[in-house]
Amino acid sequence: MKAYFKHYALQFKQASGTSRGILKIKETWFIIIEFNGKRGVGECAMFKGLSVDDRPDFESKLQWACNHINLGLQELLLELEKFPSIQFGLEMAFISLESENGYELLPSEFTESAASISINGLIWMGSKDFMKQQIVEKIESGFTCIKMKIGAIDFETEIELLKSIRKEFTSKDIELRVDANGAFSSSNALEKLKTLSGLDLHSIEQPIKQGQTDEMAQLCEVTPLPIALDEELIGVFDVTKKQKLLQTIRPQYIILKPTLVGGFGASDTWTNLAEQNQIGWWITSALESNIGLNAIAQYTFTKKSPLPQGLGTGGLFTNNFDSPLVVENGHLKYDKTKHWNFNL
Repeated sequence: MKAYFKHYALQFKQASGTSRGILKIKETWFIIIEFNGKRGVGECAMFKGLSVDDRPDFESKLQWACNHINLGLQELLLELEKFPSIQFGLEMAFISLESENGYELLPSEFTESAASISINGLIWMGSKDFMKQQIVEKIESGFTCIKMKIGAIDFETEIELLKSIRKEFTSKDIELRVDANGAFSSSNALEKLKTLSGLDLHSIEQPIKQGQTDEMAQLCEVTPLPIALDEELIGVFDVTKKQKLLQTIRPQYIILKPTLVGGFGASDTWTNLAEQNQIGWWITSALESNIGLNAIAQYTFTKKSPLPQGLGTGGLFTNNFDSPLVVENGHLKYDKTKHWNFNL
C-alpha cells in the first residue's frame, strides 16, 4: 500500500464575503491511497484561519501520514488527533479504497438516486443589494430554508433585509437561519438576539466568539432565539471535554462540520452526546471540493436528520470536479446518470 498527497486551489466564481474577510481561493489537499490496482481518494480540506490544524507543520504531518499509511486507519486516527482535516481525509480515502467504484462510499437510497437531502440556501455577505439578489434567487430556485451570514454590514441593514423577507414569506413558507460567526460582543449579544427573535427565525449560529464558555452558557439560558454552536466545537478532542462543553453551555443546537471536527467517527460522538443531552443538530460542509462534499452528503443521509442540512452545492468554484451531485428545489441529489471527473 502506498499513499501520496496533492495540493489544490479551488477558485471562487465570485469573491465571497465572510466575517473573516473576502475569499477568492480555497486551498485543499487530496490524499490518494493505492493498493492492489485500486485507488482511494480523500480530501483534507483544512480551512485557513478556522481549522485547529491550520499550523506550519500541516503538510509535513500529511506527508508523515502518507509515509506511515501501512499503520492502518485506526492507528493513524489516534496519532493525528490534533489534525481533524487529515483524519477525515484518511477516513474518506480508506473507505473510497474499499468501495466498489471509489465514490459511492456509503451506499444508500441517496447514492442510488432514489432519495435526496433537504439543504439550506446560503446567502453570502456583501452589499444590501447583493444579498437581496441572492435571497430572491434562492427562493425562486425552490429553497424553503435560507441561511444568511450576518455581522459584516451594519446590524440595522441586516435587520431590514430579514424584515423584507418576512413581509413576503412567513416562517411556514421560508425557514430563516442566521450565522453571526461570533460577530456580536458578549455585552450586546442578548439585545441583538431579542431584536432578531421578532423575525420568527429558526436559529442563530455562534452569536459570540468561541472560547467564552460562561458567557455563551448564560446566553443560551436566557436567549429568546435558539442558539447553535459551530466554531465552539473546533479543537475539542476528548470525549469528556465534549460532554462537559455541552452540559455547561446547553445550546439548543450544535452544527457539525466533519472536516473541522475529525470526520465521521468524531461526528458520531458529537451527535450521540447531543441526543443524550436533548440538543438538536445538523451537518454542514466547509467549502470542500465535490470530493469532500460527496463524502459528507453520503454520511449525512445515513444519519436521517429531519432538518435541512448545510451542505454546499459545489457550484461556488470555477475548477471543481465534475460529479453526480446536483441541487434541485432546495435538495441535494446524487444523479447516477452524471459521471465523476477527478483529475489532478
